[in-house]
Amino acid sequence: MILRFFRPGLGAALLGARVLFALAVSPAAMAQEANHPVQAGQSAEERAFLAENDAAMTKMMNDMAAKPTGDVDRDFVAMMTPHHQGAIDMAVIELRYGKNEQLRRIAQEIIVDQMQEIQAMKLALGEQVTDTSPAPTQPKPQVSPQPGPAAARDHMNMSHDMKMQETK
Repeated sequence: MILRFFRPGLGAALLGARVLFALAVSPAAMAQEANHPVQAGQSAEERAFLAENDAAMTKMMNDMAAKPTGDVDRDFVAMMTPHHQGAIDMAVIELRYGKNEQLRRIAQEIIVDQMQEIQAMKLALGEQVTDTSPAPTQPKPQVSPQPGPAAARDHMNMSHDMKMQETK
């Protein structure tokens, strides 16, 4: 009965073309959504927000692809930890760029809650929990200063100052 719909000819060719088109377009559409292309009218702040958010999402997805160990509990924690860390990273990005005070408070709560859940999961496995530090809400510097003549001069002055202290 189904074979009756797949007679050779124009109908089958059109059906095949539709299927191929759907398969070819779907990944392209998905990739387009994920990369947030620069659009006219986007501010530098919006572009920075989107770039940081894309980086956080990519890191989270890559880190969640944990290799199974055979221990369901450890595998669960191995996948959930980057998931929670991704939420923390995105909340930090909201704190950097967001203006809505209610959303900023929610982002702060997300950071605290997700950090506590990561620690609780690790403790449940008997793992050591590290001390937490405040989440940075300021953008990271793009370029770290390279030691140059000024840095060398500072070291020389420090050495000179130390020698002066010794002679007193």
